Amino acid sequence: MQPIISVVMATRERPQLLRRAVASVFAQRDVGPIEVVLVYDGTQIDDLADLDRGPHTLRAVENSRTPGLAGARNTGILASSAPLIAFCDDDDEWKPTKIAAQLPLMADPDVVLAATGIEIHSAGGKHERLSPASVCLDDLLRSRITELHPSSFVVRADALRGALGLVDEELPASYGEDYDVLLRAAKVGRIVAAPEAHTIIHWDRTSFFSEKWQGIVDGLSYLLAKHPEFSRSGEGQARIEGQIAFAHGALGDRPQARAWARRAIGHDVRQPRAYLAMLVGLGIVSGERVVAALNKRGRGM
Repeated sequence: MQPIISVVMATRERPQLLRRAVASVFAQRDVGPIEVVLVYDGTQIDDLADLDRGPHTLRAVENSRTPGLAGARNTGILASSAPLIAFCDDDDEWKPTKIAAQLPLMADPDVVLAATGIEIHSAGGKHERLSPASVCLDDLLRSRITELHPSSFVVRADALRGALGLVDEELPASYGEDYDVLLRAAKVGRIVAAPEAHTIIHWDRTSFFSEKWQGIVDGLSYLLAKHPEFSRSGEGQARIEGQIAFAHGALGDRPQARAWARRAIGHDVRQPRAYLAMLVGLGIVSGERVVAALNKRGRGM
């Protein structure tokens, strides 16, 4: 039977977390069948033959494109056979109601992407973040809206292979690739969400992006240049400039931290990341300590 949705899961060296993530997909209620496409990025393939699949299917393939998250996701997108494609990070998981809550949203042909609210599990406990029911490009320019997490995305396959386009493999370190997808999706169709927290995001482990400050600088600088629409949102531009400033501070590059912080403040004097960047750049507090404190509260930089 043709799957109604393909779940693309890029993975690298997280075998136990991956099993939890895949099991949560197979545990979806009131939907089916589901196809899981595991994309192994530079690691040995394991088809998880011991997991109970029920009515669902699983295929494991190697990343055949650019090494990294973007190339792995695109390998999975192109290998998928369903009209809808979902993403799930290999260290996150879905509640059993997730897909059933999203499928009715995709009945509207103008909807290109549907998300859900999220439940963050961090060192500080569980934090529920309800997502807005819909967002537009101006909303996303102003704020990343972190409640719209890629592990909750369901996207039309024909859009990913057409007007929306694949994940950007030129984005440095693949940093912000999910934000880029959202920005592009808002330009070609509607973005909606089931507001309840149907997706579990785990911040109680080390992220592959933790402390990779140069990748953050390069990725966010690339996004600012790629999406000139940021110029119409001083608040949004300052937010990204503040993040770049913070990353420069964490790298110990005080001149660049100050320069980017001044740019951020020039666009929005209330931008807190700019002031944090100054503190980090001066060595008063470490970038890792700030990020750890934010993550503990279910927040990100």
